[in-house]
Amino acid sequence: MKTYTETLYDAYGQEFSVDKVYFENKTEHQHLIIFENAMFGRVMALDGIIQTTEADEFIYHEMLTHVPLLAHGNVKDVLIIGGGDGGMLREVCKHQSVEHIVQVEIDDQVVEMCKEYLPQHSAGAYDDPRVEVVIDDGANFVRTTERRFDVIISDSTDPIGPGDVLFTSDFYADCKKCLKLGGVLVTQNGVAYMQLDEVVTTGKRLAPYFRDSYFYSAAVPTYIGGIMTFAWATDDESLRQLSTEVIAERFNKAAITTRYYNPAIHSASFALPQYILDAIKD
Repeated sequence: MKTYTETLYDAYGQEFSVDKVYFENKTEHQHLIIFENAMFGRVMALDGIIQTTEADEFIYHEMLTHVPLLAHGNVKDVLIIGGGDGGMLREVCKHQSVEHIVQVEIDDQVVEMCKEYLPQHSAGAYDDPRVEVVIDDGANFVRTTERRFDVIISDSTDPIGPGDVLFTSDFYADCKKCLKLGGVLVTQNGVAYMQLDEVVTTGKRLAPYFRDSYFYSAAVPTYIGGIMTFAWATDDESLRQLSTEVIAERFNKAAITTRYYNPAIHSASFALPQYILDAIKD
């Protein structure tokens, strides 16, 4: 039986049976493979690291989308950095009040291959007239654009290879510049137990630019090693303190369908384990 072994950690890993390879190629930027697994359906990996699977992608994409959008409460313009598989775009498009969505993806082949081989991720979202796809380095885009956004979602790879620049102080400073008053930046920040140094580093790098920088979490099975953390940053300190009742009112008004996210999960996701609180307390 052919298998695929993830190479994210030197001393620990996970292995997938490969029932069928749909696509494999070394693009200009990275090695991309999409394959079938009996438990998780279609799986995409970049440079030896699992990025997304059909079975559990909804957890990650719902939490990185609906938490900032519903906390903000009046989002018109959204910037997605990365996210070429289209899952984040699909979730943002569920919000009919959003008027314009810009997605910046460094690798056009990722977008095209995911449209073809992971169509359930985008579920037609790339055809939404509100969507504008820009093929560019995300760090370069936020550094040079004059546009402003209510929410920025950084759906990056781990800080290895092309994704490394999306975890720097300069990147966070440029994102701050691109946010409207009261805007929110969220980023994927790895599995906290396995990558605690990344959480600490991100916290230190965000703090100079935002009045409220913190983390929230969700457990995504294929991101192995415990809960995944998402960085949260905004100048509106009230947004993280909103009651579950207020979030529920907004959620019901938005009339969106979810499989993981709900208002109670929204509030609870900001409750962090003590080992994370101890690591970021300074």
